[in-house]
Amino acid sequence: MTTHISVLPTDILDVVTTQVNDQPRFLRLPHPRTGVPSLFLPGKRRETDDSLNGILEVHAIAPPNPRSWFMDDQVVEEGKLLLMTPVDPVFLLIPIVRAISKEGAPANFRPLDDIFDDAVTALMSRNRKITSPDQQISRHDIVKFTSMKCAAAAMKHLCEVKEVTPEISVYRFSMQILVGYLKKKVTRLIAANDFRESLTVVRLLARDGLMEDGEESLLEAGRLKAACDLVAHHLPPDVKTELMSAYDFSALDIHVKIVQEELVAMAVVEVDKGKKKVTKASKATTTKATPQEGTSKKRKIKESHGVEVLKKVNTEGMQRISTFFQKKPKA
Repeated sequence: MTTHISVLPTDILDVVTTQVNDQPRFLRLPHPRTGVPSLFLPGKRRETDDSLNGILEVHAIAPPNPRSWFMDDQVVEEGKLLLMTPVDPVFLLIPIVRAISKEGAPANFRPLDDIFDDAVTALMSRNRKITSPDQQISRHDIVKFTSMKCAAAAMKHLCEVKEVTPEISVYRFSMQILVGYLKKKVTRLIAANDFRESLTVVRLLARDGLMEDGEESLLEAGRLKAACDLVAHHLPPDVKTELMSAYDFSALDIHVKIVQEELVAMAVVEVDKGKKKVTKASKATTTKATPQEGTSKKRKIKESHGVEVLKKVNTEGMQRISTFFQKKPKA
């Protein structure tokens, strides 16, 4: 069995290490943005009961060249680093719940079990059209995830809910409810110091000319759009479009477009300057004669003058030089 070096949240790590014989298995679920099967690890936190109530996304950080890890006196040949981070179950539910939704047709209110059962059937039907085993999703993994407490609790963030009886509730997917929940995530993200002080975000805002004095209103709009882009890493393209359209980025888009056009214009000017310098240098090289070229020109001038002098010489009665190289007649 291949050994991997992994990084997990502390509370999840404590649970995994104390229950070596009962470790949760990895699940292959469709990634909410791409739909490609990806690895996720069910987990539970120390302060909760024994039921699985959280899930981690597995990221594999692989070096471009073969690497190894050294742990004490042991060498781990697999140089990848597995980074496991908590992921909101709402994201993972989006492709599952929408697997049974028809384009343009309003969905009906249905019990949770019915929605999940039909979703599994629809996903397995798509599986039969996929020939590569690496791109297929296991029925067991979908059922395992949808049976977790965190999945059932997350349904209220992307569905309308009606309580039929105290024991029975019915659900219907709602883009409006989902976008409203995503907007709350964006708001919390903007307020986080780690996000506002992120070097990646700061560089992005500076590149768009938003860190200068007098651009405070556009700066906040830039942070808002950056937060939306970050949340959209786990969203299908159409859901991302719905989230972006919930905000007014028109002034920001105009500003960024002007900045980009100015940068392009400056780049063109720099290229033209470089071409002119190259052209001047090439002209100087061609007009400036080398010592060898100068000598050859002088020789041509001298030779031309000598030929002109020989032309004026009277050559009557002189033998041609070729006669000296002819065969003599035998005696």
